[in-house]
Amino acid sequence: LHVRSRRQRQMCIRDSRSLILIVENLETGLALPDFEGTIAFMRLGHAVSELAQIPWLGPDHLHGAVEPERLPRLIYWGDLDTHGLAILSRARGIFSRLQSVLMTEATLLEGKSLWVTELKPHRAEALRHLTPLEMDVYAGLRTNRWGTNLRLEQERLSWPTCLSVLREALLGDSEPCGHTMGGL
Repeated sequence: LHVRSRRQRQMCIRDSRSLILIVENLETGLALPDFEGTIAFMRLGHAVSELAQIPWLGPDHLHGAVEPERLPRLIYWGDLDTHGLAILSRARGIFSRLQSVLMTEATLLEGKSLWVTELKPHRAEALRHLTPLEMDVYAGLRTNRWGTNLRLEQERLSWPTCLSVLREALLGDSEPCGHTMGGL
């Protein structure tokens, strides 16, 4: 489900089984299969903060507005570049329970043959809402640890492998942030 306007977002109906997947790019979001009980938000980029206006998503500033057992599970997957990690940090600043998937150093390194150049890297030195492992990837990209201005766009990854990882993250009980591509 791609929801464009504030009114459309407010009208979305959720139930206690809802899973929310936030993907950075439109192409990725449109290619997603229907995961039962899942709503996908796509192409928000740095405007991901608009999701704070949807009370049933349970943004931190509305603590207690939704019973904890009814809060949807939130997962983010973006490009593995400085902007994708900045968007993740911004989103986690709104939803501290947000988990990431396919945003690891292992995923980045496994996708080496798919790297492209990030023309204008994000400028912030630190992003305070990343986990230590995510911050290490961000710092590595900013300092050119693996090469100059690298990025791994989510739509370049092996789609069957990504779907498998997403399915496991959405339907499984494990922490999705540790997933890697495992066979790009």
